[in-house]
Amino acid sequence: MQTVIISGGSDGLGRALAQQLKAKYQVIILSPTADKVEKVAQQLGVDYQVCDVSQYQQCGDVVGHVVRKYGTVDHLINNAGIWIEGELEENDPAWIEQVVRVNALGPVFLTKAAIPVMKKQGYGTILNVNSQAGFYAKEKRTVYTLTKWAVTGFTKSLQPELAKYGIRVTDIHPGKMVTNLFDRVGIKKDLSDALDPVYVAEIIEAVLQLPKEVVIPELGIKYIKN
Repeated sequence: MQTVIISGGSDGLGRALAQQLKAKYQVIILSPTADKVEKVAQQLGVDYQVCDVSQYQQCGDVVGHVVRKYGTVDHLINNAGIWIEGELEENDPAWIEQVVRVNALGPVFLTKAAIPVMKKQGYGTILNVNSQAGFYAKEKRTVYTLTKWAVTGFTKSLQPELAKYGIRVTDIHPGKMVTNLFDRVGIKKDLSDALDPVYVAEIIEAVLQLPKEVVIPELGIKYIKN
């Protein structure tokens, strides 16, 4: 059974992904919150590791653990992300730094840790959960957009860099989803025009099941309310 590591796996899209993939893959969900990720893993019947993706050492430890336990890292889904909005001068500097570390450095750190394993295998999939903010800019989204454009550039640069090793890299750009991304920072949003994360999870599963030679450079998904 192939392994799938999912960062930000204890709620939202990450949890939906774990639920979607667990029948066909050995799923390992990551979260920095120990009690929560353990509880969710038990509920879903998947494996877990406590990991703050903004800390490189923890990322390396997780990848090492997965290889020792399961032998491979077949798929890595960089899904962890946190929200920030408002005019730049009003954003708290400490929160700016945390958002950049989780949203932008997190995928870099976890991917860097997984690459040597995938190179040795001669294959692997790295899928970065991006955002429509990785395509478009909006006012009062300066820092969040910064992180998502960073992921777009990161993905596009890695694609040719790793293709010669049999490692495919892609990113998916969902629009607003029905998750607690906003609630976690005390912001209320109208989610009546938001995507059900189950649909996004189904699309990601379809991407993982493509032959390893097939690469989708990028995939955008939006909900259009009638």
